[in-house]
Amino acid sequence: MNRTTLMMLAISIVLMTTSCKSSKGEKDDTTVYTVTTPEVATTSITKDYVANIQSQKNIEIRAQEQGILQDIYVDEGQTVKAGQPLFRIAIIGSAQEVAKSKAEAEQANIDLQNTSKLVSNNIVSRNAKRMAKAKLSAALADYNMARIHQQLAVIHAPFAGILGRIPNKRGSLIQNGDLLTNLSDNTNMFIYFNVSEPEYLDYQMHVAERSKLPLKLILANGETFPTKGFIENIEGEFDSETGNIPFRAKFANYRHILRNGETGTVRMNIPKRNAIIIPQQSTYELQDKKYVFIVDHHGFTHATPVEIADEQQNVYIISKGLKSTDRILVDGVQKVKDGQFIKTRYKSPVAVISSLQLKAN
Repeated sequence: MNRTTLMMLAISIVLMTTSCKSSKGEKDDTTVYTVTTPEVATTSITKDYVANIQSQKNIEIRAQEQGILQDIYVDEGQTVKAGQPLFRIAIIGSAQEVAKSKAEAEQANIDLQNTSKLVSNNIVSRNAKRMAKAKLSAALADYNMARIHQQLAVIHAPFAGILGRIPNKRGSLIQNGDLLTNLSDNTNMFIYFNVSEPEYLDYQMHVAERSKLPLKLILANGETFPTKGFIENIEGEFDSETGNIPFRAKFANYRHILRNGETGTVRMNIPKRNAIIIPQQSTYELQDKKYVFIVDHHGFTHATPVEIADEQQNVYIISKGLKSTDRILVDGVQKVKDGQFIKTRYKSPVAVISSLQLKAN
């Protein structure tokens, strides 16, 4: 084979290769991709918030007098009724104080009677009788106070509830103000959670009947609490450090499962007007970020990062990165590249999302 023949063979191979590539390129150029625009609609966004669970009533029961813890009538964690005796404290010197004040009151009464007779016989002035009455009143007041102190020896439950820990044992010396136990009314529970300023505004502006917006409570074990709660109160100001504002919800305590101090997660559906909604399949992930391809009017693709506000069946609700007029690529996001020219056909967002739901069903 001479040199001329070899050159002709090489040229033929190059021409064949170019022809194949050209044919492949022409084939790619014939692919038509579906594009759509975001659907703009009113929907609801599901938000989860870390929750602190507290009893509707939770108080500390403290000693009101100094003495010896003589009797403990209850146990830790016990359910008690309103007025039920809890503790008895032997107040040091209380019996002697009552006896002494009673004797002084009786003596003051005798002095008043004697003074009254002397006044009747004009032996002493009427001022002496007034002074005797004042002494009797003071003595009776001391006697009544001594009896009250003695009654404080028995401590009763101010309302029905569940007792907490009892740190002192029988025979302990108790000082005035010492903690005896905690009492919680767990019939209903207050759930506190913090909401950001934008979410607070969405709630205030778009929730017409706040008392009818049900909340779910996810417990620490991942299960959903059987009863739903409702928002009762919002605090008056934002936290300057976190930018959040506390919400308070109320839950009926099913079977008294919840206890004071527990934690959980509040799940709330917030209505969202003019939400930007796109199909999930029109996105792809790169370095933990979501992207879509925006296709301009010349047919070129532009990789655009987006932020997801919520994920629902087959769709994402977008919080940042897209406008309602942007044309986005629906299918073939794994095939095309940034800056590539593609042929497209437009399909309405309602039709696209409806077809996805039909496929899912």
